[in-house]
Amino acid sequence: MAGLIHPDDLRAVKERVRIDEVVAEQVTLRPGGVGSFKGLCPFHDERTPSFTVRPAVGRWHCFGCGEGGDAIEFVRRIDGTTFTEAVERLAERAGVQLRYVDDGGRAGKRPAGAQQAGQRQRLLEAHRVAEAFYAGQLEQSGPAETARRFLAERGFTREAAARFGVGFAPAGGEALLRHLRGEGFSEEELVTSGLAGQGKRGLYDRFRGRLVWPIRDVSGHTVAFGARRLFDDDRIDAKYLNSPETPVYKKSQALYGLDLAKREIARTKRVVVVEGYTDVMACHLAGVTTAVATCGTAFGEEHARVVQRMLGDVAGSAEVVFTFDGDEAGQKAALRAFELEERFTAQTYVAVEPGGQDPCDLRLSSGDSAVAALVDGRVPLFEFAIRSTISRYDLGSDPGRLAALDAAAPIVAKIRDSGLRQRYAVNLDRWTGFLDERFVLDRVRRHARDGRPGRDGRAAQQPAQPAPPATPAAPVDDAVVQLERWVLACVLQAPWVVADDFAGLAADAFGAPGHRAVHDAVTAAGGPLEAPQGPGWVEAVLGYADGPVAALVQELAVSDLPVGDEEELERWGRSLVATLAGQATTRAVADAKRRLWSIDAAAQPEEYRTASEELFRLEAARRAWQERAQGL
Repeated sequence: MAGLIHPDDLRAVKERVRIDEVVAEQVTLRPGGVGSFKGLCPFHDERTPSFTVRPAVGRWHCFGCGEGGDAIEFVRRIDGTTFTEAVERLAERAGVQLRYVDDGGRAGKRPAGAQQAGQRQRLLEAHRVAEAFYAGQLEQSGPAETARRFLAERGFTREAAARFGVGFAPAGGEALLRHLRGEGFSEEELVTSGLAGQGKRGLYDRFRGRLVWPIRDVSGHTVAFGARRLFDDDRIDAKYLNSPETPVYKKSQALYGLDLAKREIARTKRVVVVEGYTDVMACHLAGVTTAVATCGTAFGEEHARVVQRMLGDVAGSAEVVFTFDGDEAGQKAALRAFELEERFTAQTYVAVEPGGQDPCDLRLSSGDSAVAALVDGRVPLFEFAIRSTISRYDLGSDPGRLAALDAAAPIVAKIRDSGLRQRYAVNLDRWTGFLDERFVLDRVRRHARDGRPGRDGRAAQQPAQPAPPATPAAPVDDAVVQLERWVLACVLQAPWVVADDFAGLAADAFGAPGHRAVHDAVTAAGGPLEAPQGPGWVEAVLGYADGPVAALVQELAVSDLPVGDEEELERWGRSLVATLAGQATTRAVADAKRRLWSIDAAAQPEEYRTASEELFRLEAARRAWQERAQGL
């Protein structure tokens, strides 16, 4: 598919797009080494950031899972798109008008293959048009007045509705269909987008006679809708109806309001998770601008991963605050959230309004300040989960207290921090009324160590776990290998620093086979003297690297270098190459001496003279490299 896009346009996209800005829409980045950023990898679970972005070379790499690439590959992986779709999305962002070529290299109209590859863009455009249509319908007279009254009764003005893109879906069943067909969308696109359903009599508007909220991805593209029932004669009883899953929308990953909240989440390191669209609106209007909500599904593991990426790796200082109703359903929701607590490096809390009001109702009854106070009055999720659990038991009897203890002890045992676990074990003793800290602590320790106690109160035996595989031994010449890595990393990241000296390095200067292969790829790409500025240099080297070698190039291109600034980088880089060249020349001197000693000077005078001259030349080169390394 890449061949369908004109090479000049593809190059323009790569040059104009800043990879750190693209990645920052999905991952909270913080400064890493000189010229790099770090964050939590979006492609695997981790607590310590190993995901590195280096804008100067236009690459990203995760040192945890080994994945890496450029901005196109990041978009392709994060959105599940084809190569061409990713390029088209970035081209739109960069303001590049793409041209397409046929197999003979002739420019022309967008070919059928590219049209198919651009499905994502078509679906996003259909949702954009639908959002504008629904918003316009909300301003009409007639049935839309009921929708406006619904909003007004909940404290939302027309300006607030416009801020969140709220609209109204006419009840007729074909109004949106006619509009989208008039905009050139095919029936297949309408069904695939989820905006239309397929019935016995043909297509129909999925949302009819309902108030609708656009659900946007983190980049701000509308990918789905949530719709609220307004009329008693609605043929669908469900209060809320959401878009089905589509190529651009996955419920398990979508968080309503994330596009509006992401910047404040990154700044304040707090996420407030509420239960509905109107709660998100109420929170944002009340100044709690980090509020998000799931879309017709419970908060799950993939939502947790999204939130963790937005917060970054600030363990201990970041917060995730869940707001739930105070009823039994709210308690169950909180306990489900507790099961995901270990997914966060952030501290987790619960904010429950004593009267059972959600943020929307609370704002309506008590004002904006009450919503802010609700969040500020949060309690640790551990405490809420433990208290909710023991509240189901009769604490007035010993059997009831023991049952409550055995139900709550596993919750306490899951607390990662040992000091915090001890503190909550003591609290559990007080809350259950045992007044026997040693007994309660012992019970919690057994759960932490072995799981639930057996019938006799002793810890159940766990099957023996296989021993972890042995860690491979470090290479004998580990310092030399690291030196080789740094030289190649410097060549890839700052070729101008070592351009003059790198040409003097032969392939055998690198002892590790992978490093020799990278050296060969660098040389084949023209060497650092011919390196173009910007991301094109690493891409040129990758053109001569395959498989594991390409992966190593990716890794070296984003590795942090042990320097503090650009000036230090230049001295350090030149010294590295001189040191490596000196080591290689020292080995060559040793080989030359062995050759010289093997020659009979009397019987082979010419060969002896040639070998002596070669040894003299190498000795001089070795001294020069050593002096250069020491003098820099």
